[in-house]
Amino acid sequence: MSTVQETERSAAAGARPSVDRKTLERNGKPRTYLGMAWRRLRRNKLAMIGLAIMILMILIALGAGFISEYITGKSLSDQSLRSNYMGINEGGYILGSDDLGRDTLTRLVYGARVSLGVAGLSVVVALTVGTVVGTVAGYYGNWLDSILMRFVDIMLSIPTLFLLLLVATLWRMGPWKLALVIAAVAWVTLSRLVRGEVMAVKSRDYVDAARVVGVGNRRIMFRHILPNVAPVIIVWASLVVPGLILTEATLSFLGLGVQPPTPSWGNMLTSAQKVWSHSTAMVLLPGFAIYITVFAINLFGNGLRDALDPRLTD
Repeated sequence: MSTVQETERSAAAGARPSVDRKTLERNGKPRTYLGMAWRRLRRNKLAMIGLAIMILMILIALGAGFISEYITGKSLSDQSLRSNYMGINEGGYILGSDDLGRDTLTRLVYGARVSLGVAGLSVVVALTVGTVVGTVAGYYGNWLDSILMRFVDIMLSIPTLFLLLLVATLWRMGPWKLALVIAAVAWVTLSRLVRGEVMAVKSRDYVDAARVVGVGNRRIMFRHILPNVAPVIIVWASLVVPGLILTEATLSFLGLGVQPPTPSWGNMLTSAQKVWSHSTAMVLLPGFAIYITVFAINLFGNGLRDALDPRLTD
């Protein structure tokens, strides 16, 4: 085995949070850091409830076509003015119908696909950009760090909602364009967080040892530094997704996000506010969908943050 490989193995070992040997070997079974984190997460009942609700919502969003075809029997384009404002489980409508006679359940599940899809794509793009910018700035420092962080300061000084409203007013946006616009303002906080973590990790002995034996900068960043920053990034993502869902719902509610007839939970609330006296379910159902999803992700995010804390031991 080469010296570089030996050093990288030592680096990987040194990167793990320091825990007691008895903690790693309980009942004769060695346990890894991720194994202990998963054990702590499983013991957190609220976090597991949140995870179960999250998985259920994702399955509902992915199975919107199946629900439309085999459960409601109605598509997004089906409407009947003779069947408007139907109540729950009335006239063949499981959760009622809206002012145009469209099936509420069908629109809810397709709205879940749009709202969760926008939030998911936003967080993936924000994770990618924020992680790269923060890692490069924190690792190289000097003038590159100054330029990148001054740009981040400029982005942070602009009110996020104002910028989103301005962009949404100037350009008509579909779900995917809206996701990219939201991601364009969401990555800046992550870049600062990652930069601070990278600056702390890069000064550790195992990183210096890898650098001494000739390991390249790119390999050091992605092989030795980023794995130790990953728990922070994961927790950030789990805590920011609820905010992204609410941002999409807010813009759609104001008529500046996803436009009808494409349903999202936000524009369903916009339509419902005009006819709430005829059907309170049109207001309560999309509002409850937003609430339960955001609540579940927050529960899971808080539990994940505690589970990944290396200072905690079993």
